[in-house]
Amino acid sequence: MGSIISLSVVTNALELGVIYGLIALALFLSYSILNIADLSTDGCFTLGCAVGAQVAIMGHPILALFAAMGAGVCSGFVMASLQTRLGVEPILSGIIVNTGLYTINLAVMGFSSNLSIFKKDTIYSLCKDIFGATWYKLILSAIIVLIVCLVLAWFLGTRLGLSIRATGDNEDMVRASSINPGFTVTVGLCISGSMTALSGCLIGQYQKSCDINMGTGMVTIALASLIIGETLLGKRSIPRRIVGVIVGSCVYRFVIAVALRLHVPAEAMKLVSAVIVAVAIAAPYIKNRVALQKQKMANASSARGGDGAC
Repeated sequence: MGSIISLSVVTNALELGVIYGLIALALFLSYSILNIADLSTDGCFTLGCAVGAQVAIMGHPILALFAAMGAGVCSGFVMASLQTRLGVEPILSGIIVNTGLYTINLAVMGFSSNLSIFKKDTIYSLCKDIFGATWYKLILSAIIVLIVCLVLAWFLGTRLGLSIRATGDNEDMVRASSINPGFTVTVGLCISGSMTALSGCLIGQYQKSCDINMGTGMVTIALASLIIGETLLGKRSIPRRIVGVIVGSCVYRFVIAVALRLHVPAEAMKLVSAVIVAVAIAAPYIKNRVALQKQKMANASSARGGDGAC
């Protein structure tokens, strides 16, 4: 067991879990808060990576973060415009944007299927001397994600943030309160897109490469992380749910890391991911069913005890 769970495995799982947690936060905002299934996540993630890689190649790895977030905002705006202005269903608009982003991502990458930034500075290489050679990636990633979490928690408590939360709960009520739901949806999806793209940019600089297909399956990963976090920490408050999303992402990456250490073939990793998602989705239902069965057994036991007393 010790050979399977080593310090390097835990460290790597935490590093990737924290970075991929941004995608789960994006899905938390779009799916859990706004009640919109955003299927443009895969393409938006690659967009952030491609834009960030190109800016980093030009020698501006820090600026790459903001450029990637700007590209994510544009992706979210197009997604929202299709829904609010053209009446396209959320799922269809996500598919349309995701399909279109494939060509856009290729164009950003110079119509090459991959980009390498091995010989260029990244935000991680710049901070290596500051945080030490062992933990610098985890510390820097955690700082960035912590800032995003704090800003998101603060924003969702503002008047606009509360309006966005209300839009997901009851759009008709929001409209009756003289709030434009199209505006709140647009703001929410733009923020969601920026977090997804930021995650892609961080992964690109973490791996020092960008691939056109690297965004495939990001929706599955984010959904699994979101559900795992909600199962572990619940849905009692916004800060608690935000922390749960990051925890769920780290748990997901840890399970994947253990699977790799157990020599699960790379071809089977998609199946492993699907099983994790299925278990995560079914866990609350199974938990409720077990609690219900225990309650029934307790009631039946009490009834038998009452009959015996009589």
